[in-house]
Amino acid sequence: MPHRQFALSGAQIDQFVHEGYVRIDDAFPRDLADACRAILWAATGCSPDDPSTWTKPVIRIGDQAHPPFRAAVNTTKLLAAFDSLVGVDRWLPRASLGTFPIRFPSPDEPGDCGWHIDASFGWENEPDFFAWRANVASKGRALLMLFLFSDVGDDDAPTRLRIGSHAEIARRLAPHGEGGLTLRELVSTDFRESAHLPEALATGPAGTVYLCHPFLVHAGQPHRGRVPRFLAQPPLLPRVPFEPTRTDGNDSPVERAIRLALD
Repeated sequence: MPHRQFALSGAQIDQFVHEGYVRIDDAFPRDLADACRAILWAATGCSPDDPSTWTKPVIRIGDQAHPPFRAAVNTTKLLAAFDSLVGVDRWLPRASLGTFPIRFPSPDEPGDCGWHIDASFGWENEPDFFAWRANVASKGRALLMLFLFSDVGDDDAPTRLRIGSHAEIARRLAPHGEGGLTLRELVSTDFRESAHLPEALATGPAGTVYLCHPFLVHAGQPHRGRVPRFLAQPPLLPRVPFEPTRTDGNDSPVERAIRLALD
């Protein structure tokens, strides 16, 4: 395996399979986080030194391909983690990061904090976001990734993660075959099947990355802290389709988690 010295441990892989995510500390250097954050501040039109310019609870910035972002997503530690979770030569390298939901301290509700998974296909020529789809083989998405570009504490709008919810989603998608379900169909039940599960918060210092199973149910939340939160949530795309039912011994942890949920 390339970058073997940085490969995830057995315990980390087990956590990913059973809980649906793993936290990678020091996934990219703080100086890269600082450089990326400066670019994002400029894109928001707000001033980091003047809270009076922070007039919205959330500002979304599109895909960013500046060199610091490319460097952040291509560290040796992250490439090794991708190999560990998806498989060597089974994912597509990224040259950019995005989108960025930048959350500002605000008493107002941001209006985008519902529980959801990220749909992964059916978006071609489809402007209706809620018509995008996901299926039990996770067509079009290998991982959900959360890149922290600022220090994120409990009050800084950390993304909420429902631990183990990826298994519930796999079971929900399984009867619907290759076509899967639309995001509208998935959110129609408000993800009640995973409401009983415990939650984790995607906190940590700048440079932390959470690598999540594509089916992990997650949600934003209002920012009740003092310093804006900068985060990217790009997908990692598969190079080859997943085969959750494969029995050749070459299953990836992403596939293994789906198979265990269905078994």
